[in-house]
Amino acid sequence: MAHLKISDVTLSFGGLKALSHVNMNIEPGLITSIIGPNGAGKTSMLNCISGFYHPTKGKILYKEKDLSHASPHQVSTMGIARAFQNLELFSGLSVLDNLLLARHQNLTYSFFHAAVFYGKASRVEAENRKFVEDIIDFMELEPYRKNLVGNLSYGIQKKVEVARALTLDPEILLLDEPMAGMNIQEKEDIVRFVMDIQKERNVTVVLVEHDLGVVMDISDQIYVLDFGEVIGSGTPDEVANNPKVIDAYIGED
Repeated sequence: MAHLKISDVTLSFGGLKALSHVNMNIEPGLITSIIGPNGAGKTSMLNCISGFYHPTKGKILYKEKDLSHASPHQVSTMGIARAFQNLELFSGLSVLDNLLLARHQNLTYSFFHAAVFYGKASRVEAENRKFVEDIIDFMELEPYRKNLVGNLSYGIQKKVEVARALTLDPEILLLDEPMAGMNIQEKEDIVRFVMDIQKERNVTVVLVEHDLGVVMDISDQIYVLDFGEVIGSGTPDEVANNPKVIDAYIGED
C-alpha cells in the first residue's frame, strides 16, 4: 500500500500563511488524526491533499505522483476520497441516488452504449449498483436507502456523507470533522464505522476531529497544528505528554 508524504507544504493567501512548512507521513493502513485549535490549518491541509487548494510551495506525493497541483477529480481517481464537514449531498435525491451519482467516474462506457443500454453499459451499471448496495449494507443505511436525504436526521446525513466517499472505493479516506454537531450516541456510531472502515475495508484514514477523547482512543498517529505549523506528532501518548501541545491545545480544556 502506498503512503502519502507531505513535504514542506506552505499555503499562503496574500500575506496570510494558512500552512507553514508542514511535513507529514501518512502511513498506510493506519488512522492518522490532525488536531489543533480553530484556525490552525487542519481543513486547509485536507484541501491541499484533496486538490481544492494548491500549495504555494512544497510537495504532496502519493504513489510517487505529485498531487500538489492536481484537481479534485484527478485526486479522487488516484484513490483518495473525502467526506466534508459541511454536507456535500443532494438533499432532493434519495440516499441510493446520492451514492450512485458518486460512482459516475466509474461509468466508462460510451454514449452509444448508454443510449441503447446494452452490453458494457448494462454490465457496468450492474457492477456499480452492486458496489453501492454493499456500501449501504456496510454503513447500515438500508432503512433509509429510498428516503430523500433532506428528510433525514443530521446524524444519518453525516453517515451518508461518509458512505458517499466510500463509494469511490478509496485507499485513503479524508474525514473532516465527521462527528461535529452529533450527540454521544451518534458519535459512538461514527467512531465504530471509522474503525470498521480501517480494519474491514483496509482503508487508510486521515481524521480531522475536535473531540480529543475520540482522537486519543482510535488514532495510531497524531499531528498537531497550531497557526499552520506542526508543533507535535507521534502516538497518542507522545502527543498527550508534549509540552507544546499541552500549552497550545490540550491546556485550553
